[in-house]
Amino acid sequence: QVQLVESGGGLVQAGGSLRLSCAASGRTVSNYAMGWFRQAPGKEREFVAAIRWSLNTAYADSVKGRFTISRDNAKNTVYLQMNSLKPEDTAPYYCAVGPTTWGPRIFMPTEYDYWGQGTQVTVSS
Repeated sequence: QVQLVESGGGLVQAGGSLRLSCAASGRTVSNYAMGWFRQAPGKEREFVAAIRWSLNTAYADSVKGRFTISRDNAKNTVYLQMNSLKPEDTAPYYCAVGPTTWGPRIFMPTEYDYWGQGTQVTVSS
């Protein structure tokens, strides 16, 4: 079992920045891809970013150039630096433990086994 706890969400004005953290416990996650997803009210859960154990990264087109995912395997923690935030980025953000292999599966929430409780990000215009 893996427990994931997200933190760092909050209210920010458009153009501002936030840094989300996701701390894992119960098992090391260094061999797994880790992902961030978001789910606005009335919408499906949406892929945001993922990072492989080898530090390959992938991003949704909507956040490329603005968000950066990173990980510290020694701390069993994954981060999401979010810059130039827009009102449409508003949603709860979830981190999750993904597959050990890298490929199209990383974009699919069904390929992730463990999820955190989420941290709310609200961007005002």
